[in-house]
Amino acid sequence: MNSPEVISANPLLGVSLHAAGALCAAFCYTPQKKVRGWSWQTYWVTQALICWLVLPIVGAWLTVPHLVQVLSEAPPSAMLKAFFLGALYGVGGTAFGITIRYLGFSLTYAIAIGISCVLGTILPPLVHGQLDAIFGKMGSGWVMAGMGVGALGIFCSGIAGRWKELDLAKDHQDIGTFSLRKGLPLCVLAGVLSAVYGFALDQGQPIAEIAAKYGAGVFQGNVIYIFSNSGALLTTSLYCLFLALRHRSFGEFVELPAGEERAALPINFAMALLTGCLWYSQFLFYGLGHVHMGSYKFTSWAIHMIMLVLFSTLAGLLFREWHACKSRTWIMLGFAIAILILAVSALTYGNYLGTPS
Repeated sequence: MNSPEVISANPLLGVSLHAAGALCAAFCYTPQKKVRGWSWQTYWVTQALICWLVLPIVGAWLTVPHLVQVLSEAPPSAMLKAFFLGALYGVGGTAFGITIRYLGFSLTYAIAIGISCVLGTILPPLVHGQLDAIFGKMGSGWVMAGMGVGALGIFCSGIAGRWKELDLAKDHQDIGTFSLRKGLPLCVLAGVLSAVYGFALDQGQPIAEIAAKYGAGVFQGNVIYIFSNSGALLTTSLYCLFLALRHRSFGEFVELPAGEERAALPINFAMALLTGCLWYSQFLFYGLGHVHMGSYKFTSWAIHMIMLVLFSTLAGLLFREWHACKSRTWIMLGFAIAILILAVSALTYGNYLGTPS
């Protein structure tokens, strides 16, 4: 067994790596637009098998030396916690998808991600009883301000997105399914359970520490994904199985309806593969960034969530999704982007101040 590599704190590098992960996350569902002839559950379970089963195993095998030995020495309790919390995250993803029917994508995204940003960041130090010690350090005020401003930016982004949906609707019948009464409880549930994924990574840290002893270095966190992601796969697959049975869509894996869509089957699998690779890449970079964050490592989740919303918004501009919006929507969008950038800057500066010289 090797001595664990000492990884120096470098918040600027850590935030840069988080940015790369958030960029992957912002574009990970773009390939879905090219999918033809598949129901949602067929596409979803295919990309989930890639990002929640295949890639975590392959990634850990390639980057964690003596993986079998690491797994044999890792605490079973940490494995079970990471798996169970990952399963809850999978339930949150399902709730997120259902909520979109009632609140639309933008409001669902803003509320759920906002809750996840705050709760997923505060939960690990709260459970470990470290909040008082953390907030007594230099830079803690900037960190708290960054989290608060980030939550505001996410909310403003959601408002801008909702206004965009209204601006682009051909008529108000398109939004007739909107129901705050039905959607808000589901959205809160989605946000809370999405935050659990960050906590799953925290609870799986003892596994990463064993990997570090065997020389995994900055890739030590990759071993946690074997458990957190497989948990998410379990609950998501059960829901997809239910939908497949209900809609009799199993045949879509091997044959599509006659016509032009018949040739789309290889493309569908390729797009699902690309989606899975992008989704997994976000947490590959997340782990690389997290180990460099220094005294305020717990802010990794907030930085990731805020940057995810920021880059998703910028991606929408790149794909001209906002070009036909009214002026008030553009003003809110610009305001949201500015606030999100300010939040990331505050969190970065707080981490910089809290890093020992």
